[in-house]
Formats: sequence, C-alpha cells, structure tokens
Amino acid sequence: MDREQEEIQFMGFFGIFRESFNIVSSWRKIFSQMTLALILPLSFIYLAHIQITEILFADIMHNEYMLDITPEGTSTYNKISSILSSEWTAFFLFKIGYLIFFIILALLSTSAVVYTIACIYTAKEISFRKVMSVVPKVWKRLMVTFIWNFIILFVYNLFAILILVFIVVLFGFSKNAVAIFALLFVIVYLIGSVYISIIWHLATVVSVLEESYGLNAMAKSQALIKGKMGISAGIFLVLGLCLSGIQLLFEYCLVQRKGDIGLVSRIGYGSLCLFLLSILMLLGLIMQTIIYFICKSYHHENIDKSSLADHLGGLSWRICSFED
Repeated sequence: MDREQEEIQFMGFFGIFRESFNIVSSWRKIFSQMTLALILPLSFIYLAHIQITEILFADIMHNEYMLDITPEGTSTYNKISSILSSEWTAFFLFKIGYLIFFIILALLSTSAVVYTIACIYTAKEISFRKVMSVVPKVWKRLMVTFIWNFIILFVYNLFAILILVFIVVLFGFSKNAVAIFALLFVIVYLIGSVYISIIWHLATVVSVLEESYGLNAMAKSQALIKGKMGISAGIFLVLGLCLSGIQLLFEYCLVQRKGDIGLVSRIGYGSLCLFLLSILMLLGLIMQTIIYFICKSYHHENIDKSSLADHLGGLSWRICSFED
C-alpha cells in the first residue's frame, strides 16, 4: 500500500474497489494460493448446494403430489409416505452438513484474507505458509462472533415475525391497511438486516485483528462503523447484487435449463459461475478489511502491532499507529 495511512479515512466508494483490485494485482501469488486452497472450495460448495437442493426438493415435491392423489391406507400410499419421510430426512441432513462445511470454510477464508491484508497494510513480510499457520489461532474467535451474530439474527427475525402477526391481527379487516403496513415492515426489516450484516462483517475483522470477539466485537464494530455507514452499505449492496446475479445465472443455465444444454455447455457455465463467485468472495473479504482500516483511521484509533502479533502469530512487531 503506497498511500499514507492517515489518508485512508478519505478513501471513497470507488477508491475501495480500486484499492482492492490493486491489492490482488500486487499480491497475485498469495491470493491465488488462498483462493485455490479456501475460497474456490467455498464457492464450489455454495453452487453445488444450489444444484443438489433443487434435485432433492424436486423429488420431494413430486412425491408430495403423488401422495396427495393416492388413496390413504393403500400399500402404494404407505410406500410413498416412507420414501417421502426418507427424502425429507436426507434433505435436512444435507442442509446441516452444507451449513457446517460452509461456515468452517467461510471462517477460515475470512481469517486468512483479513490477516493477509493486515500484514500488507503494515508492510510486514507475508507468505501463504505463514497465513495458514495463523488461521487456526483466530478461527475459534471468529466462531464465537458468528454464534453471537446467529443469535442476534434469530431474535431479530423472531421479533419481526411477531410484529408481522400483530399487524395482520390488528388490521385484518382492511386489506389496504395490511398492504401498506406490510410494505413499511418489509422496508424497515431489510434496512435492519443490512445493518446487522454490515456490523457482523466488520466484527469478523475485529475478531481477527483485535482482542475483542463475540458481543464485544459486535459492539466495537458498531462503534467503528459510525460515520462510514453510507459507504459500507453501498459496498455491501453492490456485492449483494453481484452475488444475486451470479446465483441467477447459475440457476438459469444449470438448474432450470438442465435438459436443454449439453455437457460441454454445462461445464462452461458452471466454471464461469465458479470463477466469478470466487473472485467476488475474495474481493468482498478484502473490502471489508479495508473498511475496517478506513474506520480505524476515521476515528483516529491506534493499532497496537505488538498486541496484534501476540494473538495472531507471535511475531515481534513494534507498536505503531496510523498517525505520526
């Protein structure tokens, strides 16, 4: 990074994108290794999950339909019911297995990228082997932060459902009133979801680079993001739209049109989606780390490099700050 650290706070929306591409370009080797080892498998699991979910759910829907038109008490009904029960069990087991592997790879990828960007920002010598040796030391901290984020999201969604039910009960006599309040509810709900997601992503960086984790990391993230919420929300929404676009492309070309295109075309579309998703995930992790440094600089906070080294890798970094 060739810019003075006190100037980081003035980096804008397009500056973050430009900085991210410059980092990947300048450190192509280590990010290629990181992508192949962690982010590519993460992207593959995400896309494979979409494909397999579609296959399993299509079979379940077919058997649900067959069960509805089959007389109860017959051997055929009992057989379909047994198959359906097995399919639902397989579906939920697959979902649980997917979530476990996805979360593990996501947290490992986050640890690796955040640590690498921190080393780049502090002009510290870095290698892929060193990164992978540090990752296990911060993975548990990230897991605690993730669990607390999950709890917060669960409570938030539960509260949202209760409010929605209250609106329906209160204004059930008027469809227009329900429609208006439901629209307002959706808008507020989405704003809240984006806010929580931004806090969570920044909290993952805090969990890697500072002593805080869990609720403390979430509180630290909430304090840091003040003054930079607009630019963070803009980055988050752009990345979200890109993710939705890649997912729609994958679903349209490989899920919905599975019988209309040949094997070569399927491999081509699949490889394209896998490549785009891997690049998007890598850039997303880099950007959320850059936003962390922007927020730290904006609030004129120091980073204790010695303390950072203690819990990341035991390296002897001297104490220095973003400012002279």
